[in-house]
Parts: sequence; structure tokens; C-alpha cells
Amino acid sequence: MSGPRHTRGTPPNVVEMDPPTWLALATGRLDWERAVTDGRVRVSGSRADLSAYLPI
Repeated sequence: MSGPRHTRGTPPNVVEMDPPTWLALATGRLDWERAVTDGRVRVSGSRADLSAYLPI
């Protein structure tokens, strides 16, 4: 199986945020980079960048 391997701690490629942040990102009211920089979105791993898919 290709891709990152998880052994302990936070698994790779995790995206965490609260529901209002997700709605703001999905509707284009908040930019992905700003949300990550401001700490509203917590990401882990090389595949956790969802900016190409937002807004939906």
C-alpha cells in the first residue's frame, strides 16, 4: 500500500475544524490558507491540503 504510514500520535493527513469553519470554507467566505494560518483549521500530513476542492 502506498502513502504515509501511521505508527503513533496524530495520523497523517488529518484535517480538523469546527462546523462554522467548514461552512465558511465550503461557501467561499473563508480562504483555506487564512483558515490554516489563523489556526481555525488544523492539518497534518502532505495530503491534508484541501484548497483545490474549496469552495465547493
